[in-house]
This record gives sequence, C-alpha cells and structure tokens, in this order.
Amino acid sequence: MKKIGIIVKADSEARKKADELERWLGSKDVEIIRKESSPPNRGKSEAEASSAPADLNCIFVLGGDGTFLSAVRWIGNRDIPILGVKFGDVGFLAETAEDRLLAVAETILNDAFITQSRMRLLVRVIRNEKDRAAETVLNDVVINRGALARLASIDTYINSLYLTTYRADGLIVATPTGSTAYSLAAGGPVIHPSVPAIIMTPICPFTLTNRPLIIPDSSTVNIKLEKGSSDIILTFDGQEGLEIDDRDTISVTKSPHPINMITIPDQDYFDVLKAKLRWSGGRV
Repeated sequence: MKKIGIIVKADSEARKKADELERWLGSKDVEIIRKESSPPNRGKSEAEASSAPADLNCIFVLGGDGTFLSAVRWIGNRDIPILGVKFGDVGFLAETAEDRLLAVAETILNDAFITQSRMRLLVRVIRNEKDRAAETVLNDVVINRGALARLASIDTYINSLYLTTYRADGLIVATPTGSTAYSLAAGGPVIHPSVPAIIMTPICPFTLTNRPLIIPDSSTVNIKLEKGSSDIILTFDGQEGLEIDDRDTISVTKSPHPINMITIPDQDYFDVLKAKLRWSGGRV
C-alpha cells in the first residue's frame, strides 16, 4: 500500500481541494497522512519539531511557496519526493495547478514521474564553540535588522578569507531555487536551479558597490556581526526566526540533503519563469 502525505494551506479553497484529493486517493487504497501548514514564528512549534514519516512515497503540497517551504522543513533530511500545487499568489515552487491535480496524481501513483534535485543550505549558528541552531533551508537564510536598529555591520568570510563588511539593512544567502524569492526582490540575479552556486545579496547596502555575488556551492560562508549589535534577526526560509548578536558566528554550507521535487514532463523552468515574472514574448 502506498502512503502519501498532504500538506494544506490554511485556506478554505485549499482545504476543499485537499478533501477531494484525499477521497480520490482513498478510492485507490492509498494511506493518507494529512497536515495543515503552520504559520511562520520565532520559535519551533511542536508540529514543526515533528518530522514526516520516513515511509511516505511522496508529499502533495496544496498552497503557496510559504506552505511548500513549511512542508520541506517537515521532510527534514528524508528522501521523500514533493509536489507543489499552486494556491498562492506567486507559486515559483509549485509544479502544477489545482485543475490538473488529479491527473498528475494518477501519473504519480503509476510511478510515471521524474524528480529534480534541488540544493539546500545547512546553516549553523555557533556560540562558544557550540551550535545554538542548525537548520536546513531550501530558499535562503536572511540576516535582518529590526525596525529600530541602525544599519547592520556584517563581517563576511568565504572559505575563511575575509571578503567585506556589509553595512546594510541585512544580507541574504540563497540557493538557486531561492534566487526568485527575497534575493530577487533585493536586486539579486535569477539563477537556474541546476547551477551549482550560492548567492549573496545585500539588502539596501550603504556602499553602492556592494553588489550581489555568486560563489561556488563548494564554498563555506562565515558571518559575524560587529560588537554591540542588537535587534538583529536570522530567519530560515522565512519560516523561523532567531535573534543573534556579536557572540554568534553563522556558518553556511551546501547541505548533503537536497530536496527531490517532482516535475511534470511538459513543463519547462523557463516557461514558469516567464509566466511568473510576466516577461513579454514580443517587441516592446
């Protein structure tokens, strides 16, 4: 018997579609594990602290990108294929729309699908040589100053070599998948998911020559704050936040555990990109 997970956005339309999918899968003798996504928060809720069962064949995510990222955190380091079904506003991580859900589900039940490996980042927050936190992110890790904080001074090292001190509202370290998220809004480049890279994008830098930087995914990025820094938050995929200060070192490396996203054969990444960014195909 197959076992499939369903993660649902807290939305009436998404719940209604999830009910339909659950009934349909039940008629195919599929065991269902259903979970509603949790809203982002400063700490780790009891639901987020739990992990997906290791024997799930795949997971359907009915919601927007935030719901998808919540599901990825639920998967943790397990090798479970995941499919996004668009119910949000942007949906860069969604592979299909709700009107095609049952047809795609039939394909998945017949094992007639492929997956694309998406790189993730391992983020460690180290204080006094001990880990305060260790999180895996699909999109990005972000250093953000609070509403009343001054410009953050962020000392940045690549492979133990000093790069620069960003004086900015913050710094985004993103994967190619995350290049179309917060990094893009902050002026970062769009990177194809198969490109082995890490993107560093300063948020409103005081020095205009501090531009986004693309480095190899084999790199280690270490980050420290200047002495006396306060009201600075580190966020993981926009799902969880942690207050940090000058006692902390943030280490970012490529995670050994990628996410396997189910792909639809007749859909190309660039088609999704053009549609979501509303690029014109004709002359201006």
